[in-house]
Amino acid sequence: MMRNIRKNKDLGIYGLAAKWYDRNSRKSRLTEMKGYANEVASHVMKGAHILEVAPGPGYLSIELAKRGFHVTAIDISPDFVEIATQNAKEANVSVNFIEGNAAHLSFEDNRFDFVVCTAAFKNFKEPVKALCEMHRVLKKEGTALIIDMNREATDEEIEHEVSKMKGFDKYFVKFSFKTFLKQGAYTKEEFETFIKETPFKNYDIRKEGIGLYVYLYK
Repeated sequence: MMRNIRKNKDLGIYGLAAKWYDRNSRKSRLTEMKGYANEVASHVMKGAHILEVAPGPGYLSIELAKRGFHVTAIDISPDFVEIATQNAKEANVSVNFIEGNAAHLSFEDNRFDFVVCTAAFKNFKEPVKALCEMHRVLKKEGTALIIDMNREATDEEIEHEVSKMKGFDKYFVKFSFKTFLKQGAYTKEEFETFIKETPFKNYDIRKEGIGLYVYLYK
């Protein structure tokens, strides 16, 4: 179903659904976001300018801002922009959250040291254009990192991924991974096909659990 919908538009979360997502995913995702922030921090110098594409409620951007990075984040959902801005205010950090589309980034060329997108690339209607835009806004020798689900993840790998979760969240997340999220995700080979249509010449794709870490080097 995700694949059919995204043929016509980018997938976003709006209104009450965005508020529900923020309330119900915060606790389960904070540890994950700290791990992602560690990964980003290992690639850039202190004070680097970082762009997050599709930040949702802003957890990763906020974690990066806490570490002293200059963070800008762009999301298609105005509701998530509002929620993320409030979350950053409550965390007492500065992040510039703005509304926009991954395939038409509203930034000048060569602006950011690093671009990151987690768990959202499969939502984009125009994945190749999104990659080209990431390349455009990156500084020379900058890096982009896409972390998303691997469509070839096995049921056993999904079971292991959610094994430490408890309560309703565990069953909802497991159901999501096994159904619509997996169906909408890409394989390593599909990412490679996309990348060949972009200016990125150097890349590395690593399998981590049920996900793929796609590193793109300008």
